[in-house]
Amino acid sequence: MNNRIEHFQLMAKPSGAVCNIDCSYCFYLEKEHLYPERKSHWKMDSVTLENYIKKNIKEHKDDVVDFMWQGGEPTLLGIDFYKDAIRLQNIYKERKHINNYFQTNGININDEWAKFLKENNFLVGLSIDGDRISNDSHRKTRSGKSTFDALMSGLASLKKFKVEFNTLTVVNSENVKRPMDVYNFLKRIGSQYIQFIPLVERKSSLADENGLTLIKPDFIGKSEVTEWSSPSKAYGNFLNTIFDHWVQNDLGSTFVMNFEQTMTKMLGRPSGCVINETCGGNIIIEANGDIYSCDHFVYPENKIGNINKDDLLPILNSEQHIDFSNQKQTNLSVDCVDCIVRPVCNGGCPKHRFLISSNGKPNKNYFCSGYYTHLHHATPIMSEIITLLQKNTTSTKIRKNIKSKFF
Repeated sequence: MNNRIEHFQLMAKPSGAVCNIDCSYCFYLEKEHLYPERKSHWKMDSVTLENYIKKNIKEHKDDVVDFMWQGGEPTLLGIDFYKDAIRLQNIYKERKHINNYFQTNGININDEWAKFLKENNFLVGLSIDGDRISNDSHRKTRSGKSTFDALMSGLASLKKFKVEFNTLTVVNSENVKRPMDVYNFLKRIGSQYIQFIPLVERKSSLADENGLTLIKPDFIGKSEVTEWSSPSKAYGNFLNTIFDHWVQNDLGSTFVMNFEQTMTKMLGRPSGCVINETCGGNIIIEANGDIYSCDHFVYPENKIGNINKDDLLPILNSEQHIDFSNQKQTNLSVDCVDCIVRPVCNGGCPKHRFLISSNGKPNKNYFCSGYYTHLHHATPIMSEIITLLQKNTTSTKIRKNIKSKFF
């Protein structure tokens, strides 16, 4: 299978797993066990930062290069770290255009941060799970207190300085029950680009040799789905409830990543990694420069290199990483093969493939029934939307047409 990777995104975790809050569902906090020395040396150093910026720009064939800063919590490094990043970007960018994306829980955002983010054209991804009830269900401080007021204060600073932001909402066992409460709240706070991320984690009874208990899909020992995970079909119903409202009222004014990516895929274009045929284009760099095949596969066996020693394109096209990329397609559940929604699902994220398929293999996606519930309902309507868009129909007329035809 020829699957050479030439286009990629390299997301940085400059603070590693270090964070200032303690989300009960966070799969990344325990990654600190992989780097015990970073309890005292957890920040990305200046050499690693420069190599990351230099190589990320140099090895991109595209004219636009994206820098995505995540964590942990990226504000913990302080503004000066990102001032230095901007300085280095300006040194190495040549004629390329640089975008900076910054995912934060918002707790540390104040006017100083917001002013910096605005002046340097950062797009902020704000992690928020809905209103106070939903957000505080799992996103709490290390002492178990609410993070909601601090988050809203950070959002107020972003708005004050007119910083562009979108929202990232983890759909978990609590907020999956309240789809319209979540959606309406996100609209009220001014989010015009909304991302819903379904949550499922399995926890093993015993930690592995690396101290990890949140396990890979191919783990065969004793484990159970965590209590904070969203039920599969409930997630499909969550999306459908929001989709039905969105398509009649907000299409063209509010953008929901999940719906936009599905329609992009229906047009035959590359879309989000979750629903593409293969993986591999979204790699991550840890604070010490280690590079992994995927944010969700930060395990020793999925390390493919280090930015301080390796160039990016060779490790992206190494046998190890290409095999990882292709496994999404080659290890597709037999139950997916003839499924009518497979062309816009492709078996979903490999991280979530641990249910037993009809042929006895543990490679069926946990969210299979949820995806089917949503896509079987939504794709006929999406097909009509696409047809109307191709005729240059206005959003107002599309909403009216959809409402009369389907509801």
